[in-house]
Amino acid sequence: MHIPDAFMPIWQGAIYWIIALVFIMLALRWAKNQLTEEKIPVVAVLAAAVFALMSFNLPVSMGTSGHLIGGALVAIVLGSPFAAVFILTLVLIVQGVLFGDGGITTMGANIINMGVIGGFVGYYSFHGFMRVTKNISFSAGPAAWLACFIPAEVCAVEMYFAGTFPLREGLIAMGLYHALIGIIEAVITVLVIHLILRVRPDLIDEKVRQLQAKGVNG
Repeated sequence: MHIPDAFMPIWQGAIYWIIALVFIMLALRWAKNQLTEEKIPVVAVLAAAVFALMSFNLPVSMGTSGHLIGGALVAIVLGSPFAAVFILTLVLIVQGVLFGDGGITTMGANIINMGVIGGFVGYYSFHGFMRVTKNISFSAGPAAWLACFIPAEVCAVEMYFAGTFPLREGLIAMGLYHALIGIIEAVITVLVIHLILRVRPDLIDEKVRQLQAKGVNG
């Protein structure tokens, strides 16, 4: 899902960068207000985990790749979609600058897809599902799946507007791969959340702890 430089006109990349910078500024404000000493180790561990998850790339037809994202996990654990924007931005900068995984001119689009869309979809769909299922597993799993699948489809649309590959073929290729990858992401997200709740519940978002305390986690 990392878009290389040559896959998008520079002017389009600039537009995505401008949008991404708005969310980056909001994420930095979140970090300033919410990133306490207790949360810094959690952020570091989550950033390392996201980096590792995103490093396992599967080639997708037409030159792009599929991989896990981790946006939903970060947003749920830290209690804010801006936490996902913050961590995913840091990871994408390291990957793009030091490892050449994803372009510099297209990094704005990558941040929007994986950090912004992944984080917001993961966070709000989790809490939306919770109102219906009253079950953490049945909410975090689908939320993580959506947070993997939807950014992939948005990436396909961006590639269509960039003239890189056809819309229908792009949606099918990216959608199919990430529908399957999303299942793995859902399982990992649920397992990690339950592990944190069992071992160090103080490290997870208070809303999730309250749900756990009420015995609705399944």
